[in-house]
Amino acid sequence: MTSTTTPIMLNSGAAMPPIGFGCWQVGRAAIAEAARAGYRAFDTATFYGNEKQVGQAIGDAGLARADVFVTTKVWRNDMGYAGTLKAYDTSRRLLGVESVDLYLIHWPQPDDKLVTETWRAMEHLLDRGEVKSIGVSNFEESDLDLLARHSDVVPAVNQIELHPLRQRKRLVAANTARGIVTTAWSPLGQGGPVLRNPELKSVAAAHGVSVAQVVLRWMLQKQIVTIPRSGNAERIAQNIDLDGFELSPAEVARIDALAN
Repeated sequence: MTSTTTPIMLNSGAAMPPIGFGCWQVGRAAIAEAARAGYRAFDTATFYGNEKQVGQAIGDAGLARADVFVTTKVWRNDMGYAGTLKAYDTSRRLLGVESVDLYLIHWPQPDDKLVTETWRAMEHLLDRGEVKSIGVSNFEESDLDLLARHSDVVPAVNQIELHPLRQRKRLVAANTARGIVTTAWSPLGQGGPVLRNPELKSVAAAHGVSVAQVVLRWMLQKQIVTIPRSGNAERIAQNIDLDGFELSPAEVARIDALAN
């Protein structure tokens, strides 16, 4: 049975937990609660404005640096070669770490040179061992093609919006073909349609679990990294409690059929 404690191997050689805690719009207390609940990966960004709180919360929970996987992202205003190096140093200091496990370009930009120069700076950080892995967020196939034309370093991760009603199957397949791990942000959807879906409710009832647990288990079995977020202690704990059941191939197929 696929487990939440079995890491996913990145093309950089690093091991990434298959489920992490998304830190967008959550504070120090929720992040510390997630750490106590068993999360060992934390996903933040310069744009979130809470990198310092993430570092503090990991300390609040008493976790050793070696036991956590920290992701942050460079924002569009800081992109470019020099800007990226400066932004990374700021992020690292705010997080209170010597190095970041995964550093991402937060969004692609219409200026190709800005993107490629940012990637060149990230390669420099990777070469120096200041980051363990580098990747991208919200990149389409054409954006990945741009990097491939200018660099031999393949992104370790492409973090995209993905849930059962927005499965991005073509892009996920393209990521996989390139050796890129897909990470799903907003894996439970926004606004509630996913959690209210009758098909997902039916699968959840069959296992005696929540719809959120079904969705996250579905992604776990498909080797898609997830970063759910919540400010509610009960839901924080529930979202990582996925090892007590397994979806059958038929159930996975039912969920796969919900979107193209």
